[in-house]
Amino acid sequence: MSIYKKIFKQTAIYGLAAVFPKVIGFFLVPFHTDLMKNDAYGQYSVIFSIMMFLNVILSFGMETAFFRFYNKKENKQEVVNNSLLFLTCTTLVFACIGLLTIDYWVALLNIPIDILQYVLGILILDALVIVPFAKLRADQRPVFYSIIRIANVCIYTFLNVFFLYLLPLLSTKYPNSVFQSIYIEDYQVSYIFIANLTASLFTFLVFYKDYLNIKLRIDKSLIQEMLKYSFPIMIGGLAFAINESFDKILLERLLPADIALSEVGKYAACYKLGLFMVLFRQAYTLGIEPFFFNYAKNDDAPTKYATITKYFTIFGSAIMLGVIVFSDILKVLFIRNESYWDAMIVVPLIILANLCMGIYTNLSVWYKLRDKTMVGAYISILGAILTLVFNYLLIPIWGYMGSAIATLIAYGSMMLISYVLGQKHYPIPYDKKAITGYMGLSILLSFIYFYCFRENYFIGIGTIIIFGIVICINERNMLKMMLKR
Repeated sequence: MSIYKKIFKQTAIYGLAAVFPKVIGFFLVPFHTDLMKNDAYGQYSVIFSIMMFLNVILSFGMETAFFRFYNKKENKQEVVNNSLLFLTCTTLVFACIGLLTIDYWVALLNIPIDILQYVLGILILDALVIVPFAKLRADQRPVFYSIIRIANVCIYTFLNVFFLYLLPLLSTKYPNSVFQSIYIEDYQVSYIFIANLTASLFTFLVFYKDYLNIKLRIDKSLIQEMLKYSFPIMIGGLAFAINESFDKILLERLLPADIALSEVGKYAACYKLGLFMVLFRQAYTLGIEPFFFNYAKNDDAPTKYATITKYFTIFGSAIMLGVIVFSDILKVLFIRNESYWDAMIVVPLIILANLCMGIYTNLSVWYKLRDKTMVGAYISILGAILTLVFNYLLIPIWGYMGSAIATLIAYGSMMLISYVLGQKHYPIPYDKKAITGYMGLSILLSFIYFYCFRENYFIGIGTIIIFGIVICINERNMLKMMLKR
């Protein structure tokens, strides 16, 4: 039980680092949607999706490679130094190319040049803190990691409130002041990215000493090994970014121009209600990934991985059911502008898709431990192909509902393929009956409630009680052990 206790503790602390920023971001949804029209929020969502794609390119899969080699090599400082050197060089090259070709991207993406400049700065600064953050996780310093992440989001949130709410009021009240001179009307999207850029600069300054200690000495063999390991992860990451973000981009491109950004705004706002599953998945991943590598040498590692996956599925299935039952209460709290509510029909599909992705994270351990990361890249590429194909097929017919269906198809397929391949190359004794049973029951109860008895909370709460009773009956021995400890 001590292993599970340690995992739970680290997941809880990392979860704070993941949950707090996301929760604050969630609270910013009503703030943004109240102050921004659907098309402005749609533009912001599209730009953020493009940033997600570029972030993957700049990280080059180095975070996961860092974990692998930091635990594998005796000279850990060499791993740190070479990782920092490589990402610094590639980021500087990206910065130069971005500045020299910025006019081309303005024309291609139809995004104002000032916003692109802010985005470029954010991408550069975020890339430069990848290795320092990874080192904190590898050294098992979740508290310091969480403090920095939380400080970052506090700065971002304060500046959002200042630029979007306080500044217009102050500029009106004090017409000849500095507030009036820096206020620009209808500049909300740009102000959001200025806030993001400032928060990213703060985070980089926290780690500036890491760069002062860089030694200009490259171990070519180590870099080659790390790149061989990380390149497939980057390819897989690009495919994952397509799965995560291209639905918004394709919605803008495939829908009629007069409604495209408005529809993207509705979809992106309601997509946020899947946040609770995303938070659970991300917090879990932050805590579990170092554990997978550290525990791999133990004889009972497959059994431990199987147990962890089972309980991840139980918790994830419970979260899915709970969020779907109370989604219409959540929409009133977090998306107060009723013009966004048309897209609520996508919520169950998005939450289920994220549960599938969380299970895929567990199942993907085999190719990371076997150094077969290219297999993970192939799986992610297949998911990306499915995302693109089904978005192109379904968006013209069903709009954002088509995007939600495409996301579920992609993530569900990745989960199943990883399981089949993993059992051939790194057999893990998963409790298939329990995992499929809990997940299937949660899906059945969730979809029956949402699409047949929506907002009937007597039935909704009843489905939660039923699911809880099933868990208590089937997992009574483990629950008793946990209560005793």
